[in-house]
Amino acid sequence: MKTVLITGCSSGFGLEIARYFLARDWRVVATMRTPRADVLPPSDHLRVLALDVTDPASIRNAVEAAGPIDVLVNNAGFGAASPVELTPAATVREVFETNTFGTIALTQAVLPQFRQRRAGVIVNVTSSVTLKALPLIAAYHASKAAVNAFTESLALELEPFGVRACLVLPGRSPETRFAENGRARMAGLDHEAYADLVKNLFARLGDPSAPITRTQDVAEAVWRAATDPSSPVRIPAGADAIAWAAEVR
Repeated sequence: MKTVLITGCSSGFGLEIARYFLARDWRVVATMRTPRADVLPPSDHLRVLALDVTDPASIRNAVEAAGPIDVLVNNAGFGAASPVELTPAATVREVFETNTFGTIALTQAVLPQFRQRRAGVIVNVTSSVTLKALPLIAAYHASKAAVNAFTESLALELEPFGVRACLVLPGRSPETRFAENGRARMAGLDHEAYADLVKNLFARLGDPSAPITRTQDVAEAVWRAATDPSSPVRIPAGADAIAWAAEVR
């Protein structure tokens, strides 16, 4: 039986990914900053661990507690809409600390066991906005684009050891708490200079007729990345993400 460690499992994509792997008889190490076992179905194959990807000690403790794993899914992350000129520097740093540096740090923590066993898969969940830019999310976009570049280089670096690295790029999903989690960090959206841009963006994102990404779409894409050695390095997840990926080919 194989084991997957997933970050950011308290809600949204991470929670659905954990459920998906559990339903397919994998051992699942579901991590979150504040552990809550009640959000997942009871299972002898489930462990819920505390993990803050911005804290080196927390990373070290979680990886040690998890023991040998076969797949790492770096899913934890957040974003916030804000005009660049009005985005506090502290917010930019916080976005990168979680989305980019946290992903890199956890990857570094598991690589020795993968390299030594000459087996393992790293799946990094980023975003379809790295395929087609949107305004007002520059810091988030940049943090996820950095993970894309990191992963693509990492895939080449690990190929001689039989270890794979893949990207899953979800689109917009109303089934997650993405907007809610980022709301406290939003700044400047009420500035009159950006009023039309803000209005147009939120109208576009709120269009009920537009294609969206379901949490199951992301879970299925992560499963494919984890279990199919022939899968591409980049896998768009969700109808909107797939459409955007087709536009940029």
